[in-house]
Amino acid sequence: QVQLVESGGGLVQAGGSLRLSCAASGNIRSINNMGWSRQAPGKQRELVASISNGGSTNYADSLKDRFTISRDNAKNTVYLQTISLKPEDTAVYYCWGSIASGVSGTPFRNYWGQGTQVTVSS
Repeated sequence: QVQLVESGGGLVQAGGSLRLSCAASGNIRSINNMGWSRQAPGKQRELVASISNGGSTNYADSLKDRFTISRDNAKNTVYLQTISLKPEDTAVYYCWGSIASGVSGTPFRNYWGQGTQVTVSS
């Protein structure tokens, strides 16, 4: 069993910043990519950023100047540092990881956290 638990969301004024964290735990054998996606009310879930186990990063073009993804492989944790937040950044932020659990040979699959709410007031 694998779990991803996010923390760090909340209410912030426009222009503020938040640091989101997501820790993976359980019967983890290996983790490849990890990342963050978000879903605003009435909109489809969208990719925010991803990071490989080697540290290569990928961002949504509209967010790369304000959001920074990082990870600590020893802690199975991924972070999202956000700055200059805007009301349109309001959404539920989900972390995910491509994780192989259990015995050797078990394929990688994507696991998702339960989400953390980020609300940016104007």
